[in-house]
Amino acid sequence: MSIHATPELQAYWKENLFIIFYHLAIWFTVAYLCGIVFADQLDAYRIGGFPLGFWFANQGSLVIFVVLIWTYVWRLNALDKKYDVYET
Repeated sequence: MSIHATPELQAYWKENLFIIFYHLAIWFTVAYLCGIVFADQLDAYRIGGFPLGFWFANQGSLVIFVVLIWTYVWRLNALDKKYDVYET
């Protein structure tokens, strides 16, 4: 086995890292920016009777995180099949 990655393996990891970065950017935006930094501006709006900044900090983050997990698994399964490295 070669210690050097093949071009196909390098392409796989490049796409994998893009998917990870994309999901981490969404996570950062929801958890930090919406829940903390822009909470005062978001509090001008209400969802379910609660200020939107409060909702993002307490409920919205959890909902978004679960959706991120599902989309990450779905996208990685598709990537594994594309590069024929999926588990059977």
